[in-house]
Amino acid sequence: MSTFVFKAMDFAGAKASGEVEAESKQVVADQLKQRGLVVLEIADKRSSREINIAVLKKKVKPAELTIMTRQLSTMVSSGMTILRGLYVLEAQTDNKTLQETIVQVRKDVEAGLPLSDAFERHPKLFSPLYVSMTRAGETGGMLDAALLRVADQLEKEDSLRRQVKSAMAYPAVVMSFAGIVLIALVAFIVPVFVSVFASFGGELPAITKFTVMLSDLVTGYWWLCMAVVAGLVFAFRRWKRSKTGRAQWDTLRLRIPMGIGNIVQKIALARWSRTLSALVSAGVPILQALEITGRTAGNHVVEKAMQDVIANVKAGGTIAAPLAKAPVFPGMVCSMLAVGEETGALDTMLSKIADFYEDQVEAAVKQLTSILEPIMIVIVGGIVGFIVIAMYMPLFKVYDQIK
Repeated sequence: MSTFVFKAMDFAGAKASGEVEAESKQVVADQLKQRGLVVLEIADKRSSREINIAVLKKKVKPAELTIMTRQLSTMVSSGMTILRGLYVLEAQTDNKTLQETIVQVRKDVEAGLPLSDAFERHPKLFSPLYVSMTRAGETGGMLDAALLRVADQLEKEDSLRRQVKSAMAYPAVVMSFAGIVLIALVAFIVPVFVSVFASFGGELPAITKFTVMLSDLVTGYWWLCMAVVAGLVFAFRRWKRSKTGRAQWDTLRLRIPMGIGNIVQKIALARWSRTLSALVSAGVPILQALEITGRTAGNHVVEKAMQDVIANVKAGGTIAAPLAKAPVFPGMVCSMLAVGEETGALDTMLSKIADFYEDQVEAAVKQLTSILEPIMIVIVGGIVGFIVIAMYMPLFKVYDQIK
C-alpha cells in the first residue's frame, strides 16, 4: 500500500484535496469517482516530496509515438476505457518526455476533456493530422480504428523520412571526409612546402599562390573562417524560416538538377496524398482535411496550390480542377483525383497515388545513390589532386631551370 496525494473538484466546481492509501493511482481515481469527484491530479506522496530537478527533454522518436498509438488503439478496441489505457501507457513508457505528455493527457481526460482536445494541448508531439483523425474517430464512435489509421500514417511518414536520410547519408559522409582531408592538407602539408618554396625564390605558379593563400587563411585566421561559416549557416536558416525565404527555398528545391528536384517533388506528392487519404477515410470533413493537408504538406508550392483548392471547393467546385493549374501536380494525379471524385472513391484513389509515389521515391533514391557514388569519388580525388599539383608545380619549374 502506498500513500497518494490527490487534487479533485466536484461538479459544482468546489475543489478538494487530501491523502489516500491505495495500491495504485487507478484505485485512487476509482474511489474519487465513486465519491462524485473529478480527478485533477494524483501523485505518490514520497515522490511529491522530492526536489524537482530540471532535466534535458528527450526527443520522442516517430517509432515511439507509433507504438504508443497502436497500443492505445488495441486497448480501446478490447473494451478498456481510455483513462485506464492511458494509465497503462504511463506505466510502461520508457521515454520520459512521452511519459510526461501522457500524464498530462490523462489528467486532462480525468478532468473531463475529450481525448482529441487533450492531444491538441501538446502540438509539438501531436500534429493537427493526429488530433483531427482522433476527433473524427471520437465523433463517429470508431476511436480504435482512427488511432490505427494514425499509426499507419505515422509509419508511412517515418519510412519515407528514413529513405531520404539513408540516401543522403553516403554523400554527407563522403563530403565531410573530403572537407577534413582538404583542411588537413592545407593546414599541415602546405606549410611544409611553403618554407621550401621560399628558398627557391622567383615567381610561384598561380595555382600554388592560391593554395598558399588558402593555407595562410586556415592557419592564421581559423577563427575568422569558423565565424564566417557559422554566420552563413545562421543567415541561411533565418532566411529559410522567413515567409519569403521559405517560398523561394521550396521553389528552388524542386529545380535542383541530377534528379534531386524530381525526388523532392515525389516526396511532397506522396506525403500530400497519403495525408489527405488518411483524413478523408477517417471521416474528417473535406474542407478541414484540405486545410490540414495544406499546413502539413512541408512544401510552400503545395500549400499555395491547396489554398486555391480550398477556395474552389468552397465555391462548389472540385479538387482536381485547380490542381491541374499547379505545375507541381502531374496530369496523372489530377486525372486520378477527378475519377475518385466522380466515383466517390477519393480516399482509395489518394491511397493509390501515395503508394505509387512512395515506390517512385524508393526507386529514384536508389538511382541517385548509384549516380552520386562515382561523383563523390571524383570530387575527393579532385581535391587531393589539386593540392598535389599545386605543391609540385614549383618543384617541376626548378627542375626545368636546373636542366
